Amino acid sequence: MTASRIEELRKRTNQALKGGGDERIKKQHQGGKLTARERIELLLDPGSFQELDQLVVSRGDAESSIVGDGVVSGYGQIEGRTVYVFAQDFTVFGGSLSLANAKKIVKIMNLAMKVGAPIISLNDSGGARIQEGVKSLAGYADIFLLNTLASGVVPQISAIMGPCAGGAVYSPALTDFIFMVQNTAHMFVTGPEVIKAVTHEEVSKEKLGGALTHNQVSGVAHFAAQDDTACLSMIRELVGYIPGNNMEDPPRKPNQDPVDRPCDALAQLIPLDSSQPYDMKKVIREIVDDHHFFEVQALFGKSIVVGFARLGGRSVGIVGNQPSVLAGVLDIDSSTKAARFVRFCDAFNIPLITLEDVPGFLPGTKQEFGGIIRHGAKLLFAFAEATVPKLTVITRKAYGGAYCVMASKHLRTDLNFAFPHAELAVMGSDGAVNILYRKELAEAADPETLRNQLVAEYQEIHSSPFIAAEEGYLDEIIEPRDVRKKLIQGLNMLANTRESMPAKKHGNIPL
Repeated sequence: MTASRIEELRKRTNQALKGGGDERIKKQHQGGKLTARERIELLLDPGSFQELDQLVVSRGDAESSIVGDGVVSGYGQIEGRTVYVFAQDFTVFGGSLSLANAKKIVKIMNLAMKVGAPIISLNDSGGARIQEGVKSLAGYADIFLLNTLASGVVPQISAIMGPCAGGAVYSPALTDFIFMVQNTAHMFVTGPEVIKAVTHEEVSKEKLGGALTHNQVSGVAHFAAQDDTACLSMIRELVGYIPGNNMEDPPRKPNQDPVDRPCDALAQLIPLDSSQPYDMKKVIREIVDDHHFFEVQALFGKSIVVGFARLGGRSVGIVGNQPSVLAGVLDIDSSTKAARFVRFCDAFNIPLITLEDVPGFLPGTKQEFGGIIRHGAKLLFAFAEATVPKLTVITRKAYGGAYCVMASKHLRTDLNFAFPHAELAVMGSDGAVNILYRKELAEAADPETLRNQLVAEYQEIHSSPFIAAEEGYLDEIIEPRDVRKKLIQGLNMLANTRESMPAKKHGNIPL
């Protein structure tokens, strides 16, 4: 290589490293945002990033060509495991997508699928590059296709760290998990100006598409981070729970938490009175390794809790009704949230632990008109379709159709446990007695005493977990203090589970 060529390489490399230049980098920092390269550096293990296509330029006019063309792409490691990453560079044409830019992203995605490693996108873009017209739209469509083909093959994680509007929102929406940075990240199909012009509604960017909006209201996003650094740290933690692809098992992390550690605190955490609330997150933390639970979508559909933890070093997905919110009912939001989480775990060989305390589905015209039947069926479909090891613990009550939906034995769940005070019935004993013995109660001299007597009889005859155990619907009735040991023993026993599905192209989940 001649000296002139070496000098030219150094010159172009320096241009690529500077992105849009010092002034734009300074402006990026003033806006509370890191640059694309700074983000990658924090995300990956130190010194592991290997950049590809660093010298790519747009095929526009020479004056507008910037080396790298607004996206930094390559691969590296997170805790020694390979991941592929691309980060949009807002300092270069506002991170807008050109055809050349899109080709860099598509190359990375194709490599990730070929190798079998997660794809992580750090989004900070003004959208399609207007100057390129339909070519930039073609670039988006190419990415959307790869997102779809990669779904269920390799994990896809998106971080929204700046603006994301128009067609740009659909690539993140096709991925498995979306992180958003508060105050700097926004997602919407049409912005406030267009909405005002068309519908005359006035709304701010933050209220329309900010991190809290999409975490609390729409459910589009799964995590809200305080800043770029926190966001990247959370992504690193998430990657630690999931495999590189659908042919691998999740990574195991040995720890010092004894397998047979008794969960004595559960006796105080779970009230015997089925009408009393408690926090299922505290129950989860009492059971899992090192009391650590990585919750997903904590701000949305809060009557159900989903997230990752470890049991005996194994990564598991946990789904638990939340009695402290609406008594733990299943509604539209909680059903959809849990269904998508279950399907992710099933796609990537992550065993499912279900902690059940559910009174039923939320009644009301709003739920019925909103399609609770269809949305509830999503969760039913997801649990029934899942072929990973499935273990369910009924902590207190399981009523009505919700009993069936929450990974009951009838949905091919491998191990079903219940605590001795659990209730399994068509409905709660109070409601059942009021219906079955309405006439007797109306004619009784002391209806309250009779009601209490009838409730106790109903519980003994119809809702006792021993009745379900006699039918084989429960594999074992266990003491709460033993639940950690029983779950880990079950996971070990089910480690080589092989469940099959009927031959078909794919099912038709009730979307």
